[in-house]
Amino acid sequence: MPGVVRPIAMPGIHDRFWPFFDALVAGERGGLSVLDAGAGHGALTQRLHEAGFRVSACDFAPHEFHYPGVECRRADLTRALPYDDTAFDVVVAVEVMEHLVDHETFFHEAARVLRPAGRLLVSTPNIVSLKSRLRFLLTGFFYSFKPIVRERDDGLQHVSSLTLDQLRYVAGRSGLALERVACDKHQTTSRALLWLAPLGYVYSRVAGIDFAIHNTIDLLLGRVLFLAFRKT
Repeated sequence: MPGVVRPIAMPGIHDRFWPFFDALVAGERGGLSVLDAGAGHGALTQRLHEAGFRVSACDFAPHEFHYPGVECRRADLTRALPYDDTAFDVVVAVEVMEHLVDHETFFHEAARVLRPAGRLLVSTPNIVSLKSRLRFLLTGFFYSFKPIVRERDDGLQHVSSLTLDQLRYVAGRSGLALERVACDKHQTTSRALLWLAPLGYVYSRVAGIDFAIHNTIDLLLGRVLFLAFRKT
């Protein structure tokens, strides 16, 4: 008996990610081919398929994929993807980046399977929010991260915390240019800490750091980042 198709991601992320996705592909959805990388149980795959996209799915544990309308191939996202070059218009990886130990391979493979001018859309915890910065100061762990259980190897732990600046750099090495940044929502805790921003600005000026890179309102307050990269 097939299992239940439900999001493995943080509650509400798919609903918040959809407008970000839809705005980038508006008017093009009819014939677009989309790869759902790290598809989980298939909740986002199902949504994409029912919206009229030509969808493929892959996951480290395809036996956990429960949507019968699309085949799910087994794929380790830190290795070669089981698809031909230039096979897709869009690759999506929702709540995947924080689980990977080799982002460079993933970005390289995403670029390989994308057609020219194709897009990679990802989500990842916003570790540079004010809430996350305070949590790191007090515990040594960013928002949405906790001590890693070394004995677990199921791919479900958050093992990699990269900043926007770092993700942009790694993606750029594979020919993927950052096109758009957004977030799912602004957190109340980060709003309460917004008074720290002027102090950060002064410190950045003294330290010779470009304050604007990690200190837009969405980066200071956002819970989860939505990033769009375009194949150049």
